[in-house]
Amino acid sequence: MSTFWSLWVMFLVVLNGSITLFLFMWAQKVEIPVLEDGTTGHVWAHGVLRESVRRLPGWWTVASAAFFIWMCGYLLMFPGFGGFQGLRGWSSHQELALDVARNDANIADLQAQFASLTPAQLAANPEAQQIGERLFIDNCAACHQRDARGNPRLGAPNLVDADWIWGGDDASIATSILEGRQGVMPALGSIGAGKVTDVANYVLSLSGAPHDGARAAAGAAEFVVCSACHGANGEGNPMLGAPRLADSTWTWGKGDLAMIEKTVTDGAHGVMPAWKARLTESDTRAIIAWLRSQSQERLARL
Repeated sequence: MSTFWSLWVMFLVVLNGSITLFLFMWAQKVEIPVLEDGTTGHVWAHGVLRESVRRLPGWWTVASAAFFIWMCGYLLMFPGFGGFQGLRGWSSHQELALDVARNDANIADLQAQFASLTPAQLAANPEAQQIGERLFIDNCAACHQRDARGNPRLGAPNLVDADWIWGGDDASIATSILEGRQGVMPALGSIGAGKVTDVANYVLSLSGAPHDGARAAAGAAEFVVCSACHGANGEGNPMLGAPRLADSTWTWGKGDLAMIEKTVTDGAHGVMPAWKARLTESDTRAIIAWLRSQSQERLARL
């Protein structure tokens, strides 16, 4: 905080405190004129309600004085009075650092135990699942949602199904988390709206979804451009981040004709940021373990 703003905050604190103290002291001695019946003469509800004057109760006076003294003590001991750090030298940054250090010490032994276990083995460990879930909520849920079911509006894929755009083995998932990914679907609208619809119907046919058979047949020839990334039969290519098209899993929507036409026409650009500056390899393995456990629970419910 600069000297100017520190002095400004000090001025405001002193001003407000002085006004509050003055009003408190003045209220103890002020005499408000009243009528013989003890009221001020103000009436409401056609004279039914009349305003009277009462002295403040003793407990209120004592409590107010105590709070004022407490305020002064607080500003003396803790930050709050401009740039003055308080006699205790307390700071929120220091408190956070201590909390983080205590937390790291608490989980250090657990992380040492988990180091020799694979994510699949960690998925059966309740403590590892708890750590992985918390890490996922803090770092991944903003895009992939709290339950890891994905968000089609953001192009954030479902992480608890059997479909993986960049590969579903432990190493591939760890690379996705730590190094990030960028998937680009080029815009192909230049082939014309009619051919886009043909290709979209052919893509629907790959997964057995309802489609126009004649248009799908016409789109098969045009799909050769798409097959360079997605494979001849739409099986996808994890090396390129090209998703599988021959199933019912979709990243950017519900897999209807309009969505596929829009994706083919306008293209799509999905970005998974790199988290290696924030997450360790141990953190990453815990997240993968939690995702594995969620996949198993989902399969068990099906």
